Amino acid sequence: MHINIVTLFPEWFGTPLKTALLGRALESGLVSVDCFNPRDETDDPHHTVDDRPYGGGPGMVMMLEPLLRTLGRLGAGRGMGRVIMLSASGRPLTQALAAELSHEPVLTLLCGRYEGIDARLGEFVPLEEISVGEAVLNGGEAAAMMLIEAATRLIPGFMGKEESGEEESFSNGLLEYPHYTRPEVFEGHAVPEILRSGDHGRIAAWRRRQSLLTTLRRRPAMLEDAPLDNADLAVLRELAASEGRNRLGRNLHCALVHYPVLLGGKISGATSLTNLDIHDIARCSRTYGLGSVQIVTPLQDQQRLLRAILEHWTQGPGSRSNPDRAEALSLVRPSDSLEEAVSHVTALCGQTPLVVATSAREGERPLLTCDAVRQALVERPVLLVFGTGHGLAFEALERCDGALRPIRYLEGYNHLPVRGAAAIVLDRLLGDCDGLPAQSSTVSH
Repeated sequence: MHINIVTLFPEWFGTPLKTALLGRALESGLVSVDCFNPRDETDDPHHTVDDRPYGGGPGMVMMLEPLLRTLGRLGAGRGMGRVIMLSASGRPLTQALAAELSHEPVLTLLCGRYEGIDARLGEFVPLEEISVGEAVLNGGEAAAMMLIEAATRLIPGFMGKEESGEEESFSNGLLEYPHYTRPEVFEGHAVPEILRSGDHGRIAAWRRRQSLLTTLRRRPAMLEDAPLDNADLAVLRELAASEGRNRLGRNLHCALVHYPVLLGGKISGATSLTNLDIHDIARCSRTYGLGSVQIVTPLQDQQRLLRAILEHWTQGPGSRSNPDRAEALSLVRPSDSLEEAVSHVTALCGQTPLVVATSAREGERPLLTCDAVRQALVERPVLLVFGTGHGLAFEALERCDGALRPIRYLEGYNHLPVRGAAAIVLDRLLGDCDGLPAQSSTVSH
């Protein structure tokens, strides 16, 4: 593989390129690297490569002409190959992308500086942007070095023992298990006994379990796309239970409000209970481990209907014919008002909840993201409020501390059934992978 690096600071790469395995790969000819400085393609005495941005603002922008001259010089030599600009807004650098790049005969890496590169560059050359993370760097040099290491180490012959690259973090969709070496005991801390057992089957099982645990704790979103078999899923369920991963769910409560809600013509009033809504929202709430479901209506006949439904399914014939339904409906509590629902949650949790509305209408309360609600759940209970009819009336929204933005906020049509909206919101907040924050706990042995 040959790599062209376009950089204003070619000296930055002097030591990294000569170090360890990469240095040996360069010596052997497996990898070759050339650095090109756009300043060398300027005509003015100051070798100017940047200018002020149009539209004003701080900083400077790298100019097109020196870059295009540099790239033209590359095209006349070995060729540019795949042209990559290191950019915070680019496609994330993953192990899969690194493996893809490792097969390229030629790569050209553009290292931006200052406020970036004139955006018209992509109109002159086929350019793709790659990001190595969500942190802002002084320039693209450190990011380019990360990409070089990630891609070149996957070239056959780079590491010698090829399986070294196959048993690392991200290679199998999971984070890697912990490693140990001599001494066997250091200041009272011993290497796990199983690794000293000589039983390769047990060791393999232990390593897989630790890999699953590390991923669950630190990067749970990776599990969504990881290749997992039934044995892995069983281990993950056990680990999730022992880790208390359902703790956020227990802190979340929901309220289905039938008054005050908007009726036809935007009049505030009350709606009737719907058996299907009660059952489905209760089942969703039990699936995601919620603390309670508050059904809000001041109408006495509706409360009697609700009590009859609950009695049938939690104490009567329904509880014997369908225990799962009984378990779900045991979460349901009747409330005369939203204020009473808040009081019920406060009594259950010993702390006043953050009250969060859900609405298809915008601009009525401060908007909260799902991540903000998850962060709140770590510290306090949250009461998630769903409206029936045409949605929560103004007086109900006024009681809320904030609102989640509409589920389909990029679309003009936003009219989901309330039980559908509840299912989607609960999954966004508490989904097995994306809904769980990473933990920084040390992996147990």
